[in-house]
Amino acid sequence: MTKILFVCHGNICRSPMAEFVMKDLVKKAGLEDQFQIASAATSTEEIGNPVYPPARRKLAEHGISCAGKTARQLTKADYALYDLLIGMDRANIRNMARICSGDPDGKIKRLLDFADRPGDVADPWYTGDFDATWRNVLEGCQRMLARLMNQ
Repeated sequence: MTKILFVCHGNICRSPMAEFVMKDLVKKAGLEDQFQIASAATSTEEIGNPVYPPARRKLAEHGISCAGKTARQLTKADYALYDLLIGMDRANIRNMARICSGDPDGKIKRLLDFADRPGDVADPWYTGDFDATWRNVLEGCQRMLARLMNQ
């Protein structure tokens, strides 16, 4: 079983979008029993809050529910529990490495490092552009799943 934890700053926009997009892709591929997928935040400011309404609406436009998801913070223990810890941008990666006391096993990666154009996932909290974030997340998740299935 491959265990993936998606991580962003607050766990209310990008990382839950990635969590539920990946769960949807895995389900459609008939691979649900081969994956455990979750998401978390590097900060404490949104802990316990639900997915941000525009992110929830963007997922719903594509038939994906994130009902019941609330923000939680990444912990040092998560490093041992997950095979991959996937951040959305460089700042997330730095904070993830700090929280996890480094990355000795090379588990911490950026989502778009799996895509054709590596980079940061657009942060809709600041841009308001949930379409761009959706495209980034979908491409990153599709490419990551393809790579994992080819290993």
